[in-house]
Amino acid sequence: MEIAFYHLQNQTLERALPPLIEDWLAQGSRIVVQAGSEERLDALDEALWTYNDASFLPHGRARDGDAEMQPVFLTTDAGNPNGAKLRVLFDGADVTGALGGDYERLILVFDGNDADQLQAARAQWKRLKEQGLALSYWNQGAHGWERRG
Repeated sequence: MEIAFYHLQNQTLERALPPLIEDWLAQGSRIVVQAGSEERLDALDEALWTYNDASFLPHGRARDGDAEMQPVFLTTDAGNPNGAKLRVLFDGADVTGALGGDYERLILVFDGNDADQLQAARAQWKRLKEQGLALSYWNQGAHGWERRG
């Protein structure tokens, strides 16, 4: 399993995540997106519907029903109802529950302009590195996301 840290620097999560989700869906991925709160999911849910007039990002939440049918499932808990191999976590969502899952890739997104999120990401990086897990680091560069480590 690869664990990738995505460092937001010049865009909000609601602007940066939809194009990434679009790319991952185009590669055939099913995705679970886990937030730290329902309020944050509300904002992301809205962003996925409205970020681009020319595209549609199919997604749902538990309240929508048919979770197993959703290519992108938004949640605040550790479940994987749509059988995703890719999980995105942000805003304090706990990575621990996802480590034992059948994921091929975990993506932890954090806002580098938020001191608390930056500190939490550094602590998670250190803890996961000590566990011997494969980690990568991505940041927003002039030409989009760039792998830095």
